[in-house]
Order: sequence, then C-alpha cells, then structure tokens
Amino acid sequence: MDPRTIVPKTKFEGFMMVLQNKNEALSRKIQLIPLKDVHEGKAKRVEIEGLRIAVTYINGSVYAFSDMCTHANYALSEGPIHAEDLTIECWKHGAQFCLKTGQAISLPATRPMNTYQVEVIDGDVYVHLPQEGSP
Repeated sequence: MDPRTIVPKTKFEGFMMVLQNKNEALSRKIQLIPLKDVHEGKAKRVEIEGLRIAVTYINGSVYAFSDMCTHANYALSEGPIHAEDLTIECWKHGAQFCLKTGQAISLPATRPMNTYQVEVIDGDVYVHLPQEGSP
C-alpha cells in the first residue's frame, strides 16, 4: 500500500488520510461492534484478541480506547463521559483522560491510556490494531 492512501471513512464523514511512517508498525483492521450498539455519550466495553477496548460515540465521531485506567486498573467504561471536553473519568478515583489523544489530564493518573484509530464501514465500527508480532 502506498504510504499516503485515501480511505473512505463513512458515507457521512467523508475521507480519512492514512499516513504510514517508516518507523510505525503496520496495523490491521478488525471489526469491533455494530455502530447501533454504541450509544451517544456512553462507553461500551468490547473484548477482542485479549484486549478490553471501550467505544463511544460523541457528536458524530467514534472513539475507541483502552478500557483500563492507567492509575489503578479500573474499567473506564464504567465512568462518566464529558462530551463537552471529550474526556472520560475513572469512576473509582476521578482521573480524567482525553478521548482523542489518550493523555491523562488529571491526577491521580499520570500515564496516558491507549487510543485506537477507528473507521465506520457499512454500519460497523472497525478498530486498527498493530500487526501481530509488531512492537
């Protein structure tokens, strides 16, 4: 695949540019969940290939992220989502994370959570995971 490839995102979201850096591991696209099962402003946990991934839908965009608080290993999908600033809050100790970047934005968390690139195709949410054997 050419390092700069235009990939249709959805019929209503236009196109997405996928850039592959030489140092980045290649990713593979895995079907995660039907979009109809993801509710606006609520996180939904999905387990795939041993990973716990949370998915949410806010203002026309889908976000996928690790369903584990980096502070104390509690499920983020059980915490509130703040749609106005695109954050999720851990229900146990109140740590907040940016849904776009994964950055920890409040204590007690200091490490970011993993975020995943997603696409919506024919009503299904797909997540991009590293190729098997990639770092």
